[in-house]
Amino acid sequence: MTHDNAWGPRRWANNGSVRLAFDQFKPHLGGEPLLIATGLGVNRHAVPDGFCGQLAEHGFAVARYDQRDGGESTHLPPTATRNPITALLTKRGEAYSAEDMADDAIAVLDELGWVTAHILGISLGGALAQRVALRHPDRVRSLTTIASVPGDITGFRTFRYIRLGTLSKFARLKFPDTREGSIEAGLAVARLLASPRRRFDEASARAALESNPDPGVHNQEAQSRQIGAQWSGPAISEIQRPTMVIHGEDDPLIKTKAAHAISSKISGSRTLIMPDVGHDLPEQAWAPVASAIRELADEK
Repeated sequence: MTHDNAWGPRRWANNGSVRLAFDQFKPHLGGEPLLIATGLGVNRHAVPDGFCGQLAEHGFAVARYDQRDGGESTHLPPTATRNPITALLTKRGEAYSAEDMADDAIAVLDELGWVTAHILGISLGGALAQRVALRHPDRVRSLTTIASVPGDITGFRTFRYIRLGTLSKFARLKFPDTREGSIEAGLAVARLLASPRRRFDEASARAALESNPDPGVHNQEAQSRQIGAQWSGPAISEIQRPTMVIHGEDDPLIKTKAAHAISSKISGSRTLIMPDVGHDLPEQAWAPVASAIRELADEK
């Protein structure tokens, strides 16, 4: 099944004035509902089709959406803080709150007609998924985070889990504000985030970016608003849903101690550290990750 016909039509959910773009993976639409929340600055098309296919084969009906300020969803007006690192350091929540972002996920569930769903969050989406489980526990069947930090930390405390050398490399990336520039920027980011212990598949990465209608990862203003959204809710130790914490052993951006911090705070959670995996979802990780999520979903 090709990219063009693997997904249903784009649909819209609304949380107040914010419109959220989402779609559903066509195979196994009758499976158990599973919603994917994406990472910082990327759209829903960044989630590999092959990985979604593995989830579908494991009995899930998969939907994915663009977070606010990402992809086709509503982009908010500019704020005073326009650099993601500054937004993180200064705890600026000038545009919206992390609670608002958690409610976005529920708006998508409502539009899908899903009373409950398994929630899978990748990178920033993993922090968001934790907050959904805290704010709307009755809507969450299970929680899976991939390459995430604890969802109850904000501001400077986040830096204990981040590799600052990688951040400095990101800061030095400069590409033209064109589609080809966006593709080259995405390729550079993908190379930085991959495990250094496996060969970087540039051809596959480029093909994925070229098939993405909006491959941009360099809108720093939008990223600043996303990362500046502050959480003022309860600690993640209050999460009482079946939880799986997945992290790449070679993640060049977020240290594995972030995964252990999450799992140590959530009672009964499982941890899966993936060898030869960075801050990404390479093909060799798709089947074991999908299998782990299936096992979690079957937990009684």
